Amino acid sequence: MTTARMLTIATVSLGIGFGTVLAQLANNAPKPGPSCSAPARTMARLEMLFGTARSHGSPISDEEWHSFLDTEVTPRFPAGLTVLRGPGQWRGKDGRLTREQSNILVVWYEPSNRAEAGIEAIRSAYKERFDQDSVMRVDSVSCVSF
Repeated sequence: MTTARMLTIATVSLGIGFGTVLAQLANNAPKPGPSCSAPARTMARLEMLFGTARSHGSPISDEEWHSFLDTEVTPRFPAGLTVLRGPGQWRGKDGRLTREQSNILVVWYEPSNRAEAGIEAIRSAYKERFDQDSVMRVDSVSCVSF
């Protein structure tokens, strides 16, 4: 078999495998989780990173943040959540580096269509309410016990 033919087969195989992964992600197919030791169980972990300054520079106050948590986040994840705070930075579309405080929301939850819709509603509401370009979302799977 020629090198060119082997590369073609490898490329097609990689494309099929990558296409399968993309299809699973697009369909919100269950992702394999870790093997948890009892009493822990597998749960989805969500982190969302919220900037604390509007695009024109004015800060989002603690009162505004807490109001957002009370009206948008807590009703969607009433079982509990954690908020961490820390310095962050990102490069905008214009190429400039922006530094600001970030609120990092951490939630463990049971995956469902309802939870997924709630997460996207939270992100949309924050962007609209506080004039944000984005809200970063990070998903993973954890072993959790209470």
